[in-house]
This record gives sequence, structure tokens and C-alpha cells, in this order.
Amino acid sequence: MSTTATIVLIVVVLLVLAAVVVGVQAARRRRLRQTFGPEYDRVVADTGSRSEAEKELLERTKRHAKLEIEPLSAESRTRYAAAWEEVQIRFVDSPKEAVATADELVTRLITERGYPTGDYDERLADLSVEHAATLEHYRSAHEISVRSRDGRAETEDLRQALVHYRALFADLLGEDPVAHTTPAPRPAAEAAPRTGTTPETDATSR
Repeated sequence: MSTTATIVLIVVVLLVLAAVVVGVQAARRRRLRQTFGPEYDRVVADTGSRSEAEKELLERTKRHAKLEIEPLSAESRTRYAAAWEEVQIRFVDSPKEAVATADELVTRLITERGYPTGDYDERLADLSVEHAATLEHYRSAHEISVRSRDGRAETEDLRQALVHYRALFADLLGEDPVAHTTPAPRPAAEAAPRTGTTPETDATSR
């Protein structure tokens, strides 16, 4: 084989190898985008590097594969759905307490499904593999919950937090626990009797 033919063959082999590498990377990128959805772009933005982001997402996938994620029994789903309904009822009179309870309930559900719940950031990373579609809801709910504990959340913020928590809750539960409505908090004038009257004395004054 002549020197020219050898060089041409080497070039062709290198081009084929390059095409294979590009094809593998493109296929991996498609899989990661399908798995993580908007979380893919978020991690790319956070890391500032597509390759670093994909490395992080692959690590999440490997870590998730080692978890023992369990489906809920019908009894557990019924129990959680009833508990969520109680949260929404409580919101009418105590929005702040209802949001705090919603946070605890979601954490319990995450734990029962088999996810570690020690570190918040690691919890997000683990959930992102199978629940990326509702992960932003969880972030928003958590942020409002933190502000609520510091006394910096308005009633409308708390209502939004409950809506966000429900999105992840339903995703983990496998069904929507209640209708897509959140009760409005009871106006202060209705929450307590008027000064100087009780339901009994007010009735006798008519």
C-alpha cells in the first residue's frame, strides 16, 4: 500500500471514529434532556459548562439507580390523600401552619418512597431523575416555606406554596390527592367573634 493510500485510510478511520463519538454524545444528550427536562438547562446554567452539567446528571442517574424506590400501597395512597385534604382544610383558618404541615407531609412521602431526605440539595438531585417535571414546584414551595418561617410570606405566597407542594405531592403519590382548588383563607372578621359578643349572646340580641 502506498504512503498516500495509508494516509487516506488513516484519515477515513479518524473521521469514522469522530462520527461515532459525536453520535454517542448526541444520543447521551438526548437521553439526558428527555430524563431531566428543564432541569438539564438549569444545571448547564449553574455549572456554566455543558460537559460538566452532563457529568453531574449522569452521576445523579447512577446514584438514583442505587436507591430502593418503592411504590406506595393502595392503603398508603389513601392515607396520604386524606392527610392532604386535612392540610387544605386547615389552610382556611391557618395558612402558615398548613404550609408547614404540607412541607412535613411531602418530606414523609419522599422518605416512604425510599429517597434520602437529610440534605435538601441532595434531595433535589435524587428527585430530579424521576420527578424533574415537578422539581421547580418543590423549589418554589421550599423557598416560600423558608420565608414563612421568617415571617416574610404573605397569604397569597402561602397559597402558591400549597399549590407548588401539591404538584410534587401528586407526582410522588401517583394521583392528584384532591381537586385542583386551594381553599381561600378565612377573612379575619369571620375567623373570630366580634369583640364583646359570643355566638350565644349575639343570637339572643336579635
